[in-house]
Amino acid sequence: MKNQQLESLIVELKKASISHEANIWKRIATELEGPTSRMRVVNLSKIDCYSKDNEVVIVPGKVLSMGNLSKKITIAAYKYSKGAMSKIRESGSKAVSIYDILKNNPKGAKVRIIG
Repeated sequence: MKNQQLESLIVELKKASISHEANIWKRIATELEGPTSRMRVVNLSKIDCYSKDNEVVIVPGKVLSMGNLSKKITIAAYKYSKGAMSKIRESGSKAVSIYDILKNNPKGAKVRIIG
């Protein structure tokens, strides 16, 4: 059984996808709907490799601490490990929730999905 917070996020993503005609939110909702055991797990090294400075990156899953960030980026994810949160802050980047990005950028413009 999924937790209430995740269910609520999925509903909000689907609503935003329809109301703002932004397919990115539907794709993220679909990713999060699957079993939590199959949720994406991404290391900071992969995020650093595939992102650009000042970019917004969404991980529809959990961010782990393996590797370092050499760029200043905003990372939105469903979950973060404690080590990942620490390294993100130390690098000068930001760690936010997917809901924060949805609220501040309802069209999903200039957002990269990594996973």
